[in-house]
Amino acid sequence: MKTKKLIFAALFAALTCVATMVIKVPTPTMGYIHPGDAVVLLSAFLLGPLYGGLAAGIGSMFADLFGGYFSYAPATFVIKALTAVIASVVCNALAKRVASEESKGRQVVNTIIGGVCGEAFMVIGYFVYEIFLMALATGDGLSGTALAAGVASSASGIPFNIVQGVFGVVLAAILFPLLQNPLHSFLANE
Repeated sequence: MKTKKLIFAALFAALTCVATMVIKVPTPTMGYIHPGDAVVLLSAFLLGPLYGGLAAGIGSMFADLFGGYFSYAPATFVIKALTAVIASVVCNALAKRVASEESKGRQVVNTIIGGVCGEAFMVIGYFVYEIFLMALATGDGLSGTALAAGVASSASGIPFNIVQGVFGVVLAAILFPLLQNPLHSFLANE
């Protein structure tokens, strides 16, 4: 099972990278909105926190590297990996609290709640990272003025990250029930 899970983690890393790079909606903040977060969440829900987190972080980081967003790549690895870990842990914790006869309808709710928690971390993670990135870009180091400018600049990206997160949660909630049984059946047959 570990070999197949590792292969699927590599596949999801590649899918995350492609979904992030292929469909881009540019934002006024020099970033873009993409469906890559849906694959980040699917990695979390289908592969679990370890393999899903690594797939999400590596795939998203490569999208930044290939797309020319070099200064974001290290932060993206950490933020997207933790987004997947949080989503997976929350979803699994909720699933354990629900009786099996309710699991079908409740499963979608669990993925949405887990996805929202993970994506909330993504929004906060990029907000904090961009504060320091923008503060350093001013040339004043981490002075109060530079940090204030970083907060003002970083805050403009929050709405776009929220839209990206919501889109990712909705798309993952639609696709997860379709992919869950075939993938788990395949992984179990080793």
